[in-house]
Amino acid sequence: MATPSSYPTTKDTPPVEYPTGDGQPMAETPIHRDNMIAMLDVLRARYAADPMVYISGNMFLYYVPGKKRRHVSPDVFLVRDIPNKDRDAYFVWEEGKGPDVVFEYTSKSTRNEDLKVKYNLYQDVLKVSEYFLFDPKQEYLTPSLQGFRLRSGRYVPIEPVEGRLPSEVLGLHLEREGVFMRLHDPATGQKLLTSWESLSVTEAALRKTEAEKRQAEREKRQAEAEKRQAEAEKRQAEQERLLMAKALSEAKAAQLAAQADRERIQRELEELRRKLKATD
Repeated sequence: MATPSSYPTTKDTPPVEYPTGDGQPMAETPIHRDNMIAMLDVLRARYAADPMVYISGNMFLYYVPGKKRRHVSPDVFLVRDIPNKDRDAYFVWEEGKGPDVVFEYTSKSTRNEDLKVKYNLYQDVLKVSEYFLFDPKQEYLTPSLQGFRLRSGRYVPIEPVEGRLPSEVLGLHLEREGVFMRLHDPATGQKLLTSWESLSVTEAALRKTEAEKRQAEREKRQAEAEKRQAEAEKRQAEQERLLMAKALSEAKAAQLAAQADRERIQRELEELRRKLKATD
């Protein structure tokens, strides 16, 4: 159900109630809806620290004071140099300017409007610097991702750079990835992630860190066990060496004692022989 927003046109006329919605679904298909949500999420994260960048979508944008039927509802749009604050509707004459860049997700029911009505409106009336159209299902646009840049009051096609469409307004590049239009930062070469993708990456990094920590702890415990084993083997080897040394010493002592006994017996035998010989 439409929610009116009043805005006085002049001091002498009663305020005009401007609807802020038409009760229609946000998008024609879940794919179109998810594209819009993802783009809004990425752009808001990108400009979260800039209080003078406003990003919205699926919002009534009025461009003629007092004419509540003169409105357009861009799927996603970004405006520079106006405060980032909550708005129920966007009034061009109040903000002092229209969007700097608009994204439209073309579908069966919107392709004619996107390619003709909105194209001319963004070019001739709102003077939108850049206009991008994306057909997630690749059914209505060829190519399925197109961009136009305002030059001397007329839109000219944006030429791809290495397969991506550069946006001068954003300083980013756009490309198709599956059924989504994605943003890339040419300065870093990285794709801009949605908040849920960033969370997934963070969680994966945490899981990896925890796994590496557990692995390091296992390796530490293993190293400690190996150290203890080595020390035990060293002690055992030392004990065996000492025992061997003792055994060798005892064997040598026994050998010396046996030798001494043999020598003693030999002397006694010789003495006995002399005595016997003397008796004869």
